[in-house]
Amino acid sequence: MSDFSSLPPASAALAQHALHAFETVVGSTSGFRRRPGQHQMAETVAATLAQADIGEHPNPTKAIAVIQAGTGVGKSAAYASTAIAMALERKTRVIISTATVALQEQLMTKDLPALARSMDQPFAYALAKGRGRYVCKVKLERLVGSGAAEDDMFDDDMPQPKVSALSQEAIEERRQSLYESMAHKLAVVSWDGDRDTLPDTPDPRDWSAVAAERHTCTARHCPRYKECSYYNARTKLAEANVIVANHDLVLASLGMKTLPDLDNCLVVFDEGHHLPAVALDQFSNAMDLSNLRWLDKLPKAMNEVAGKLALHVGEDVQTVTSQLKGALTTLARIAMDLVWAHTGQNARGEGNDGTLRFANGVLPDALHEPVTQIHAQANGLSKALEALGVEVKAIAKDDPSQAVLCAQLYAQLGGLAPRLGSLVSTAQLLLEHGEQPLAKWLQAESENGYLTMTAHACPIVPGDLLRQFLWSQVRGAIVTSASLTSCGSFDYFLKEAGLSNKPYVTALEVASPFNYSAQGSLTVVHTQADPKHADAYTAEMVRALMDDIEQVKRGALVLFTSRAQMRAATDALPGHLMDMVLVQGTQSRTRLLTAHAERVESGLPSVLFGLQSFGEGLDLPGALCETVFIAKLPFAPPSDPVDEARAEWLRSVGRDPFNELVLPATGVKLLQWTGRAIRTEEDRAQVICYDKRLTQTSYGKRMLAGLPAYKLGTRVVGG
Repeated sequence: MSDFSSLPPASAALAQHALHAFETVVGSTSGFRRRPGQHQMAETVAATLAQADIGEHPNPTKAIAVIQAGTGVGKSAAYASTAIAMALERKTRVIISTATVALQEQLMTKDLPALARSMDQPFAYALAKGRGRYVCKVKLERLVGSGAAEDDMFDDDMPQPKVSALSQEAIEERRQSLYESMAHKLAVVSWDGDRDTLPDTPDPRDWSAVAAERHTCTARHCPRYKECSYYNARTKLAEANVIVANHDLVLASLGMKTLPDLDNCLVVFDEGHHLPAVALDQFSNAMDLSNLRWLDKLPKAMNEVAGKLALHVGEDVQTVTSQLKGALTTLARIAMDLVWAHTGQNARGEGNDGTLRFANGVLPDALHEPVTQIHAQANGLSKALEALGVEVKAIAKDDPSQAVLCAQLYAQLGGLAPRLGSLVSTAQLLLEHGEQPLAKWLQAESENGYLTMTAHACPIVPGDLLRQFLWSQVRGAIVTSASLTSCGSFDYFLKEAGLSNKPYVTALEVASPFNYSAQGSLTVVHTQADPKHADAYTAEMVRALMDDIEQVKRGALVLFTSRAQMRAATDALPGHLMDMVLVQGTQSRTRLLTAHAERVESGLPSVLFGLQSFGEGLDLPGALCETVFIAKLPFAPPSDPVDEARAEWLRSVGRDPFNELVLPATGVKLLQWTGRAIRTEEDRAQVICYDKRLTQTSYGKRMLAGLPAYKLGTRVVGG
């Protein structure tokens, strides 16, 4: 029996019940080895979730546990069985949120089915997806028979390569064939309307024209509501005790009723180290200043809808739209001059592509007037569009004979709503200026002969966003990952996630059951060149790497910090090594990993070359990865506008961005990268890092202290 005596009696009984469920599950799992760390994690999950008051409560108690569980702890079994048993006992539900599709699939196809077989109480589980993953039958019916319809205004104004009439005809034929096939599969019930269950992934442009969207949906007033793929999936969610979602969906759904209210359920954030980045992404805003043809359709669409239903469009939509387009064109012209003055001219005498960030979040005077106009005009049009949509929905409700027409007309209007919304929200953020500045920047990109100019604005402190929007609602939660500490401390993650200095937050580090000093080694190679001198260092590192690759007998992984660095190594490969090296980007990740496994299993050496995405979440046990080569410490390039803005702000208030942001973020990445080496208790592997700063600088030693206890050694290039 575990000691929950510090908890109130009712909470202690709940915690004991949940822990007993965990012990029953692991006890009935064949071949299970008792892992003290896993049991410790399950105890913490049980104690934390038992304390949280959910639902209506005058003064609710919050409880959040932040748990770093090293590789091999078995964290999904520790949290899932415990949290599910707790939820069933408390007659509530669990949301398990992940950052990657791979973990979602593992939970849905492996972990939860196994739990359902071994737990005493039955439970139902379902996968939550965004609305856009499902087909809208009203849109599909409108397009079947006409391919990409003439009045389709969802995507046809995006830049695309110039195509011949023949190619255009082929595209139309492909779309018509796709839409007819989808409609047929729906009719014979051989497809559930979920994009991910189609045998072939459709082209994003083809799919966007038929995707379900909040802005284009009349919901219960739609004639297809009862057979709607999205709402049928929502019904399954409503019946599920356990909902698997992702961080993006959880944050995007706050206040939307897509998922259970977070103050009335238990939540687990697995791969929780991604939460801060997802928060910044969710609250970032951008407006396109280049592709404005959709604005020409706005008055036409609104007047057409109003005319068909004998409604009145309140505002002078034509005039205001014309003014809005003028303000956007003015802003685009000024923005282009500013960016090109900043980036310099290219060979054609035009400006180069690039990014111009506004120092200290201060919008240049020249942009104030057009941005103010854009905000006012887009806001007015957005309200007029919304008011018209409300009237269309009212007619659908009052007159069922018009429901099909109303659903189609509402979808027509709804395609324009998000675009107006992005103008309003971005302009508002661009004009905002408080004590803590926002990151604001312009970006010019050329592709296929088109120049795209965009304006961006984004908050710079993710912890503030998560505290305000997420943790204000959550009552009981577990945040877990294999990499939540940096340099041996939770401080950085707790600040980034908005959880520092909160009395209801506990942090626990559960060590991996692996014996790193016996199973692995970390060798730091000392080059002559300083890693800060990129060209000389890369040349020397690549020469040393080529010598080391010669020694690879089975599987290995090389992690690079930039494409240029990876290209330099690829170009340096001698002929006899080319066949054994598989480079990220030359084919899909799945194919690369399959080819790698096939080579190793047939007794041939195989080396994967990869970037950051190969440094996290890649599981290559045993012979598939006996060596991890780290080309350089994974400091992020100092070019991200949000990171730049944040560093600038910290310096302005007398703080040190290197120690507060750069160093801990790099420490987390290094923990992830070295974590690719040993994946099971039987693995034997080595890590070779070519960056001497890891042992020769004080900050390198701080990062080293946060890594597993590998047997440490050094080597001098040529020594």
